[in-house]
Amino acid sequence: MSHVRSILNSYILRERAMHHFIRASDIRPTPAFPAEASGYRRVSLSDRSCGAVHTGWGLCELDAKGHVNQHLQSFEKSFFVLEGNPVLILDNRAFRLAPGACGLIPVGMKQAWLGPESGSAKWIDMNTPVPKGVNFADDTYFVGPPPQVTIEPLDIRDPTSRHLFRMSDDDIKVDALRMGLKKDAPKVSASMATALLVYSGISLKMLVDARLDAALHTMFMVEYEPGGNAHPHDHPLEEAYFIVDGEVEAWADDEKYLMKRGDFLWAGVGCTHAFYNRSNTTVRWLETQSPQPPARHSYRFSRDWEYFAEQLKNKNSVGAARKGTVS
Repeated sequence: MSHVRSILNSYILRERAMHHFIRASDIRPTPAFPAEASGYRRVSLSDRSCGAVHTGWGLCELDAKGHVNQHLQSFEKSFFVLEGNPVLILDNRAFRLAPGACGLIPVGMKQAWLGPESGSAKWIDMNTPVPKGVNFADDTYFVGPPPQVTIEPLDIRDPTSRHLFRMSDDDIKVDALRMGLKKDAPKVSASMATALLVYSGISLKMLVDARLDAALHTMFMVEYEPGGNAHPHDHPLEEAYFIVDGEVEAWADDEKYLMKRGDFLWAGVGCTHAFYNRSNTTVRWLETQSPQPPARHSYRFSRDWEYFAEQLKNKNSVGAARKGTVS
């Protein structure tokens, strides 16, 4: 009986709040995969314990000379490097990464990690659907030590490194994109693949999507100008947000949070949320959506349906008044 009561209480809790918030000061990575890694730490930011089904975020750290043995996973993964220069060995090619580097690791593709030459590296990983076990141990299969391959710099112009990308600061600045690229610019050739979406004081730069072979989720960077906002809305998908710079007033399930650098928020399906930049500088965050948004109806804005309800109420009131006059 107590087990049934626990399940019911869990459902009641999730009905009240379908979001999960963590302050940067409470994010503390701990050693992960000790039998298969050295100098590697990870902390889960969203998983099944908070109600997530499609959004398995984590913050990872890897020390110099550290490593994570070669493995493959039964879920789709993306990553974004925050600090340092780790090495990713992906499908037997090794790439030295830098802050802003990101990419997709498809289901079943072999991967391994090597630490930076000095200091520590830090990155976000996103795994979908939510893996099983602590730090997704139940869905991860180790196959041996990191292969001995030549480490090369990440060249996003190389079409054979199709799963990797790197965002520079200019990629999310409108003024920096007004002119065309020089022929020898170290960037992907200008096209819709380099497009920046700008609206309502918001700039959105896509990082991981179908272009990098993602099938189950997307990852992108968002920047709000002072006064930029997204009014209350929800989605038929899960979203997550990690503040990279600045601060923003965030609302989720009628709860207010002042999110600052390093803070994390997960919003489940049906969680009404909103963002307002009330500061005098820009705010930037890393965001994911999973599953990938449908072709239509990926946003449901509360203001639109509240407007419709008000119009319907007024129409019914007029109708009732006319009926009373006739009678």
